[in-house]
Amino acid sequence: MWEGLDAVDWAGLEHNYGPAQDVPGLLGRCAGPDRRDAEEAADDLRNLLFHQGGWICPAAPAALPFLLRLGARADVLCRRSVLDLVAVLAAEAGRVAEKYLAPGWAAAWERALPEVLALLAAPEAEVRRAAADTLADCTSPGELILPALLDHWRTESDLATRLDLVVALGAASRREPAGPRTAEAVELLRALLDDPEPQLCLAAVRSTASRDPGLAERRVDLLLAAVRDPGVDVWRHTSVLGGGVRAVQNWAGALLADSPATHTSYVLRLLADPPQSRTDRTGGAPLADERRIGALAQAGELLHRWRSPVDALLPAVAARLDDPNIEVRFRATELLACVGPAAAVHADAVAGLVDDTGRRGTRAGETVADASLWALARMNDERCVPGLVERLAGAPSTFSKYGIHAGGKHHFPSLPALHEVLALLPDHAGALLPAVRDRLGATRDEHEAARLCEVLAAWGHRARTAVPALVTLLERDADWVAAATALGGIGVEHAGARDVLLARSTADDANAPLAAWAYWRTGGEPERALEVLGPAATQDGHRHPHLRKLADFGPHATGLADGLRALARSKNEWTSVEAAHALWAATGETEIPVRALLRAVRSLADGHYVPVMLTAVRHLTRIGPAARPAGRLLRGVPDLDRRLYYFSGWRGFETDESIRTAVDDLLVVAD
Repeated sequence: MWEGLDAVDWAGLEHNYGPAQDVPGLLGRCAGPDRRDAEEAADDLRNLLFHQGGWICPAAPAALPFLLRLGARADVLCRRSVLDLVAVLAAEAGRVAEKYLAPGWAAAWERALPEVLALLAAPEAEVRRAAADTLADCTSPGELILPALLDHWRTESDLATRLDLVVALGAASRREPAGPRTAEAVELLRALLDDPEPQLCLAAVRSTASRDPGLAERRVDLLLAAVRDPGVDVWRHTSVLGGGVRAVQNWAGALLADSPATHTSYVLRLLADPPQSRTDRTGGAPLADERRIGALAQAGELLHRWRSPVDALLPAVAARLDDPNIEVRFRATELLACVGPAAAVHADAVAGLVDDTGRRGTRAGETVADASLWALARMNDERCVPGLVERLAGAPSTFSKYGIHAGGKHHFPSLPALHEVLALLPDHAGALLPAVRDRLGATRDEHEAARLCEVLAAWGHRARTAVPALVTLLERDADWVAAATALGGIGVEHAGARDVLLARSTADDANAPLAAWAYWRTGGEPERALEVLGPAATQDGHRHPHLRKLADFGPHATGLADGLRALARSKNEWTSVEAAHALWAATGETEIPVRALLRAVRSLADGHYVPVMLTAVRHLTRIGPAARPAGRLLRGVPDLDRRLYYFSGWRGFETDESIRTAVDDLLVVAD
């Protein structure tokens, strides 16, 4: 097994954490007699050699033959984990650009391929599945793989392994040169579309869809039959999927992702499945519960991607608000929160859950009650206020402590932070302010104080009664930055605040520009504020927050116009956008600002969104009729069905609403 191991200069090779001299020891532990230690070693190897992907490290080609020797041995206790590592490396090698591929990988894989093919004949079904999965995702052409896959298909009797083989056949038949047995593979896959085994039909649709783009839409009944079939749990044992009914629902739904109408039909039929008592083969949660949870997960994916299904889907989602399963109730409520104003017709049903203490089985243990408050807040329904006041007063809360900004194209159900909920409720500031002030006065947590001050800043003038409490915070070194942010956002004259902020603005402090801006917003002299803020806004570094504040000074900042013109041409989009707006506010000029802002939003017309675009569109709206070129460019945005967002989760929905509202406002003034 270890022939040639000592001949490798492991210390001269690199993995994800540096020199690879630790790899031989981990390989040896994988072959050891202690299963737990062997699995830990395999897990460490995966982290070192693969981590999160993105490249094939130089140590991977050297380790590959030893990984396969371990995978070929029946007495290796972590055999499956080692083979899974081979599979992810083979797949990643086909995804990364050539410059991220270790020079020796291609040759190492070519030598390893016969050993992978040999594993298709292993006595153990799980090893045969791992081999099929590796062959499905590797880069080797079909002519080298299809003969072995087809030959083993004829003799394979294990259903889970047959499913993996079907997926591998589909993938290999598309990799050129596919070889003389391609037609045989394609014919086999087509025949399986009418197989009496629903799961084989599903695998065949998945494997054939890329050759026939309309296939999944035409065979949606077949997809539904497979995910509803009691035998769907067989997919848990496959290497290609390794999950139960929820994973299969998602796998099938992904085939319909680019067809919102058909995907909507698929999801509606999943949501129509009633609760049942049948349990899955693992003896775990009732299969019917898993189906309904998965159906709502599919609804989330669909709504996260497209706007058109909202009207058709919301009644079916709302119908799950009284489901006996906690996770189902939570997901239904969370989805209505995401859709927000469009779901307001279901506010009464949502309000009926404000006392539902059911907790999810997640680490955070979010409650249905908190999801209900969140949904009512998104609907701007005053019935959220009493519950939010209670949580501000210290009642148990499962809202996130910090805001979560996660990327990705998929929806994940979660709750925002409490301060994020409050910031969206300026219309109810009067009812919420006493509780916010009390909490602000009681907390000694500077992070919590900062978050509450963000809320007050977002509420603006509506939060003016909080000014005395904020002035008290200004005296604290730990809290003054948060207080200054809030006072600047509120914008109320206050002599006491002004004096303290003036002193803060002249100190040798990185936050002095913030203090200068807040000093002016509380009634100070603009010239004195600009002495501090002006240089900060135009010097090198992280300047766009200063430029944003500079725009508030309007004509008072005219003397900075030359610097702003130069910054409006910056290659940094945030700097360019904020400088353009500040230049317009200071001078009334429109040519340079409109050109810079247009540059920032140009790809929005094609459905591409990044956060700077929302700010740029709002600035264009303030400029008014001179922004007509932007109006012409973005006229088609309101009709785009695909949602516009950057972060996933609830933020994606809220962002889509905000950017469309901003574009609508722009079209009014630029018409």
